[in-house]
Amino acid sequence: MDHNAANSSTSNQPTCRQPRRDFLKHLAAGALAASTLPLIQQQAHAAQGAQSNPMATPTATGPLPMVNIAGCLTPRLIIGSNPIGGWSHQIRNMTTAMLDYYNEATTTQFLRNCEKAGLTLVILPWQDKCLNALKTIWKEGSKMRVYFLGELAKDGKLGKEIMEYKPPFYLHHGNSTDTLFRAGKQEQVHDFLKKVHDELGIKTGVSAHNPDCIKYAEDKGWEADVYQCCFYYVTRPKTEIRAKLGRAPLGEPFMDSDREDMVKVIQQVKKPCIAFKILGAGWLCESDDTVEDAFQYALTSIKKTDAILVGMWPKYKDEITQNVKLVQRYGVVA
Repeated sequence: MDHNAANSSTSNQPTCRQPRRDFLKHLAAGALAASTLPLIQQQAHAAQGAQSNPMATPTATGPLPMVNIAGCLTPRLIIGSNPIGGWSHQIRNMTTAMLDYYNEATTTQFLRNCEKAGLTLVILPWQDKCLNALKTIWKEGSKMRVYFLGELAKDGKLGKEIMEYKPPFYLHHGNSTDTLFRAGKQEQVHDFLKKVHDELGIKTGVSAHNPDCIKYAEDKGWEADVYQCCFYYVTRPKTEIRAKLGRAPLGEPFMDSDREDMVKVIQQVKKPCIAFKILGAGWLCESDDTVEDAFQYALTSIKKTDAILVGMWPKYKDEITQNVKLVQRYGVVA
């Protein structure tokens, strides 16, 4: 027998020097703790189950502040899609966990719950589970609207399959925008805008992570009806970072001053903007306080005519209700 284990086992026994009254008191306390432990455990398991239930209906919260984005009247909170599509912007296991959660059934119920909470506009990736989920809730009478990101094909043609879903607008994909600008091919982004107007007859705009792209499009008077602006320049090349700092992060760069740079551009442009990654792809979700701070900063820094785009992963808590309440608190436009 291990000597430490033997000492531990004997030290818990009452000795002849321990008063009988104290011993009985400890014995009673132990019995009470043992009797209440199952109840505490049951309550903890129940709470955990409620938080992780993807079918839980969000708490009613009342009306949301509304804005007009390129002719589409929408709450200031637009439903993001990165968790649904599995783009965690963190580690592979996080991405896998998101994809495990967001199967087609869960995605469908998530969209239902968002609409019950007052959210009526979503951006979706071109994935079967997402499109099927949307069709399912539409058959049930949902009024949810959807828009997409895209780019021109290599032959310069514009895909028209999105029109089946009657999007209010169609935006040039942010990663592609940054890449084309960096390569000096920004006119391909401009061509996308013109083709969406001319061939699809709907509103369009530019999504970007680099604020210089947004500023360039606005200064040149491009045919953009809306801009989608990332709070963090996560596509910044590591060569550029090393040139400035002498080193670079292992993963994507979430620089704390990036959001201030993008906010300056958002405030300058006249067109409505959709600010996204306001939570730094989860890096600002350490606590409810950090989430609230991020919402407050975003909604009080962008224009009153702008909206925010936020992805949600309600596996562990009701993020839908939490986010809606924060928009009601800080996003008032009157």
